[in-house]
Amino acid sequence: MRIGVLTSGGDCPGLNAVIRSVVHRAVVDHGDEVIGFHDGWKGLLECDYRRLDLDAVGGILARGGTILGSSRVQPAHLRGGVEQARGHVSDLGLDAIIPIGGEGTLKAAHLLSEAGLPIVGVPKTIDNDIASTDVTFGFDTAVGVATEALDRLKTTAESHQRVLIVEVMGRHTGWIALHSGMAAGAHAIVVPERPFDIDELTEVVGKRFSAGKKFAIVVVAEGAKPRAGSSMEVEQGTKDIYGHERFAGMATRLSTELEQRLGKEARPVILGHVQRGGTPTAYDRVLATRFGWHAVEAAHRGEFGMMTALRGTDIVMVPLNQAVETLKTVPAERYAEAECVL
Repeated sequence: MRIGVLTSGGDCPGLNAVIRSVVHRAVVDHGDEVIGFHDGWKGLLECDYRRLDLDAVGGILARGGTILGSSRVQPAHLRGGVEQARGHVSDLGLDAIIPIGGEGTLKAAHLLSEAGLPIVGVPKTIDNDIASTDVTFGFDTAVGVATEALDRLKTTAESHQRVLIVEVMGRHTGWIALHSGMAAGAHAIVVPERPFDIDELTEVVGKRFSAGKKFAIVVVAEGAKPRAGSSMEVEQGTKDIYGHERFAGMATRLSTELEQRLGKEARPVILGHVQRGGTPTAYDRVLATRFGWHAVEAAHRGEFGMMTALRGTDIVMVPLNQAVETLKTVPAERYAEAECVL
């Protein structure tokens, strides 16, 4: 077979592990040829690629980012480029394409699969919001980074008797906030799935100081919003050219509100892209490697229009249309578990 692989959307720890796994499984075990498209779907549309052999993927297992580069393509551009992509696949003699990406990438993969391209998807996102898989690689690394930051911030918050509001990634889901907040023993966790009431949040934080405590840590996902009708108003962010909402800095807004209401010094800490970068954890390397292995096997079985997924401890194949139907959000019972240990 001749297999094309690409990485699209935001970078994520573990992308290189998937690429390496695809090449090793395809080349060593099946005698395939693998090419890598540069900068995601853009590389496919522009036929910009390079050959990937064992030397090309040597030493990349633990490396963050992606050796192929990544980018986002506007949905309209991709829809208009279906015939162009089909032509490139035919000209290159590709038998399968393995795109590695999150929600947007998988929607594009489904679109191209419906158009007849031989697609086997691999899910990635630090947000852990793909509903068809128990976990996505990159999430464990991001939670570890956020947890370490929270552990460090606790000591400085206590030293200066401050409230620290730590903003983590999570546009529409609060998995990173939930897990890192629980792991670090944060005193409040604010997630997009549960719009907050600023009066209630102020009361929760204020109780710590009333009990004689000298500091508090609040973890907030970037996409968190106040409850409708609450006494805190927040400007809605604009959208970028890809249709993604730009968030207006919830940690900054909350720090201002809590400082005014509590009379305590409050500071925002925005972790940002540090959560995406650097060396993936052992868990993410293993999961990414397994996803790559099974993607190649699915391609050889002709299981196109499918995506690798983790179910329990097994890797299974699920239809792409199921993968993009809905996001996996934090359920009420998981948030309730967090509340009991805050």
